[in-house]
Order: sequence, then C-alpha cells, then structure tokens
Amino acid sequence: MLYAASAAVLFGLNASTTKVIIQSGVTPEQAVLIRSMTAGVIALIWALTSNRSELRVEKRIIPRLLLLGIVGVGTLQWAYSQAVVLLPVGIALLIEYTAVLWVPIIALVIFKEQVKKQIWFGAALVLGGLAVVAQIWDSQLNPLGIVYALAAAASLTTHLIVGERIQRHLPTNVTMAYGMGIATLLFLPFARLNEFDYSSLGKGMDLSGNLAGISVPLWLMLLLLGVAGSFLPMAFTFLALRHLTATLVGLVATSETILAALFALLWLGELISLTQALGGMVVIAGIVLAQTARRQKIVKVVD
Repeated sequence: MLYAASAAVLFGLNASTTKVIIQSGVTPEQAVLIRSMTAGVIALIWALTSNRSELRVEKRIIPRLLLLGIVGVGTLQWAYSQAVVLLPVGIALLIEYTAVLWVPIIALVIFKEQVKKQIWFGAALVLGGLAVVAQIWDSQLNPLGIVYALAAAASLTTHLIVGERIQRHLPTNVTMAYGMGIATLLFLPFARLNEFDYSSLGKGMDLSGNLAGISVPLWLMLLLLGVAGSFLPMAFTFLALRHLTATLVGLVATSETILAALFALLWLGELISLTQALGGMVVIAGIVLAQTARRQKIVKVVD
C-alpha cells in the first residue's frame, strides 16, 4: 500500500511541477523529452543489469511497442502538459482520468471481456460529474485546454490497454525502456534543443504561486521532473502491483486527482468553485466504480 500511495503522491505533485516549469519558458515538447529520456535511461540501465536477454523482443510485439511509445507515452505526456498549463490542475487530471472508465468499456465492446454491469452507472456518474466540473451551462474553462485533457484521456486509455497486453510478454523494466525510448525519439525533432538557452540551467527558477520568491536551479527542477515525476512513481506502481491487486492499486491511484488539486491549491493558489468540487467528487465516484467493474487486471505504466 505504501508503494501505491507514494506513486499517487508523486504523480499528483508532478502536475504542479510540470505547470511551473513550462510557465518558466520550457516548452511542453522539451518537458516530454526530458521526462521520457530520464525515465527511459534509468529503465534501460535497470534492464541491462537485471534481465538483459529480455531486451530482444519478438517482431510481433514491435507494433504494440510503437503504439505504446507514440500514443501511450509521448502523446499522453504532451497532451497532459498542455492541459495542466491551460486548465486548473485538478480539473485537467479529472478529465484525463476518465480513461479508467473507457478501458473497461473498450474491453467489453472490442475484446469481449466480462465487465460488471456497474460500469454503466459509473459512466453516467463520470459524464454527469464532468458536465458539472466544466459548467457547460456557463463554462469559463479554456476550450483548448479541455481538448488537450480529452486527448490525454484518449492517450491514457491507449496506454492502459496496450501496456497491459505488452506486459503479458515483457517485464516492466523492458516495457518502460522501450516505451520511454520511443517517446524520446518521437519528440527529439520537436524539442528545438538548438533554441534552448542552456545558460538558464544554472539560473534560479522562481517557484511562483504561494512559493513566489523562492528560486531553485532549473536543472534541479528538470531532474525532479524526470526522476520524481516519471520514473519513481512508475516504479512504485509496479512494485505495488507485486503485492496488491490491480483494482486496489487503481483505486489508490485515483487519489492522484485529489492530491493534484490539493498541491495546486497549496503551491499555485489554484481554487475551484464549490460546484466544480462537488462535480469532481461525482466523477471520482464514477471512476471508482469503473475501476472495480473489470474482471481483468488494469496496469498503469505512465501519468
């Protein structure tokens, strides 16, 4: 349980960290590159030192790895980064986590897996709660931010489904190494590293919000983004899956939405209305129902 809770805390904190870093001048593409490259290198070293032979994969697995890396990792992190900048962090995460609802529905419709009937009640709660969160009758949310959050939800759905099936054939560290490696190569041409001000790495970055006036070197924030915001929470999630059921780990992971909103409040001073908070509680209730509706394992590989 400690592993699962630690992963939720780190993923929740990562949303505010990502937002502050991007607002300091680092582009979303550069943020994705740093997260993917850092986590990928650590996972590769892990694989090379523990089960090197597993790095040789069968040809039939390669298309799944490409789909995981391009959509389930790269696009997910990019859309997520855009969403948390344009929307309140808590709302962006609520929309993204509706992926937990779509996974069992897709498993039922496409893969003909057994899913409990409660999934439909969970779906109704999620959709109704999101309508309240977005305040569709008089929305003040950034429409582009909502689009990015929905794209993150679609990418996370892909990630959960493809990542789960890949891990039936490959160990976790190898899956992470390939997924993150592919995402790194995908965003390398778009990161515009030739335009990056490398002298800024040693300069202090203001943490802004309620921590305004406190400066931390940019290189340290980027290191935290890759290690504490990507590799460690992923590793903790997989360690938790060795001791707990996937459903229980998923339920704990759902707390990331609440933790992200709390960290955004304490750090960035982001407030949401009482109506939106109530809508968010309805969404979380629907997500919890969705988590317990599927009979097969749901494995979370990346946020």
